[in-house]
Amino acid sequence: MTILAIDTSNNPLGVALLDDNQVLGEFITNIKKNHSVRVMPAIQTLMQDCEKAPADLTKIVVAKGPGSYTGVRIGVTIAKTLAWTLNIPLVGISSLEILAAGAGRYFNGFVSPIVDARRGQVYTGLYRYQNGMLTTVEQDQLVMIDDWVAKLTDLNAPILFVGNDLSIHHAKIIEVLGPQAIIASQTEHNPRPSELALLGKDKPGEDIHSFVPNYIRLAEAEQKWLEGKGKILNG
Repeated sequence: MTILAIDTSNNPLGVALLDDNQVLGEFITNIKKNHSVRVMPAIQTLMQDCEKAPADLTKIVVAKGPGSYTGVRIGVTIAKTLAWTLNIPLVGISSLEILAAGAGRYFNGFVSPIVDARRGQVYTGLYRYQNGMLTTVEQDQLVMIDDWVAKLTDLNAPILFVGNDLSIHHAKIIEVLGPQAIIASQTEHNPRPSELALLGKDKPGEDIHSFVPNYIRLAEAEQKWLEGKGKILNG
């Protein structure tokens, strides 16, 4: 089984190849550049270096959001196209779950991945490893950071925070949670595409045609368009 994992859901771009339980290779960058022109060359280079052809692939696993509207759409579109063309299964994994999986594997407590959603809001969820398996404690959601950290004070356990946007909300997290909040090390803030591959390894394929990203909310432009359309229809 050779799995190709693709993550363009936020600033980091990541692709990986997993052969059974061995990570053959992965490529990660964390720079603000257009994923649409970089992801296919990254996939091609990785596959060439690992001496794999498209026909060798048996599954595509993609980060399905939440995150950047454009970034999520790019990754999902490429993943769907490859899976359909190669006639192989497609699996989508939460972008937040990927962060939690990498940072929290050896952490005895809860894990809260953080992706900034502007205006004091974050995409987040709550995860925990139990018996070696990553479990979801709180589903992925869009929430005000003030409300989120206030809610977490009820937990009687340390909470590991991870994500490249933590610097935006670090002060508020520490102010409310104090020593209960643990900040992941710098090397853990980038989502690992190899973790994405492992998370999707044993999951069944989804219907390619009905597969859609999990934006959690509409893109701002789309929301404004719908609001404007409603005003016109109601006016």
